[in-house]
Amino acid sequence: MSEVAKKILHVDYSLCIGCETCQGVCDFIHDGKPNIRIYYTVSGLPVPINCRHCERAPCLEICPVGAIYKDHEGAVIIDPGKCIGCLMCLAVCPFGVPSFNVRIRVVTKCDMCAARRAEGMEPACGEMCPAEAIFFGESEEIEDRIMRRTAEKIARERISSMNLEGVGRML
Repeated sequence: MSEVAKKILHVDYSLCIGCETCQGVCDFIHDGKPNIRIYYTVSGLPVPINCRHCERAPCLEICPVGAIYKDHEGAVIIDPGKCIGCLMCLAVCPFGVPSFNVRIRVVTKCDMCAARRAEGMEPACGEMCPAEAIFFGESEEIEDRIMRRTAEKIARERISSMNLEGVGRML
């Protein structure tokens, strides 16, 4: 059996419009407990915060009962049946992502919509984002997308800074 390529959920903060669609759809899919949240900077810029599914995930390494593992696509998953709610993963996450669900008494976080991915679909936040700020794909696809966006941004900035008065007019 061939190895499945690791996929990444990438957020392009420069494209986020703060509509909170990602948070709403995640809330709906995960029964009222969204695993992506929109925070706002002091200046009002939206910043979606979600699990980064770290290559060397500190939460996975510190879990004393092995409740956190990586699935075949590289998503860092918490098994609620094994989680004892010790909160050690919350303490070590550099992004402050995992949260304690008091209703079920376990830690939860983004699982990149594991059930949807099992059905061949993408994570809901990326599929529903109207600004296409959230993208799910292999690292090479994401790198290509970032390079293309950067090139487009540079081109737009250069064009807008040019004095084009009179260009295209007939004498």
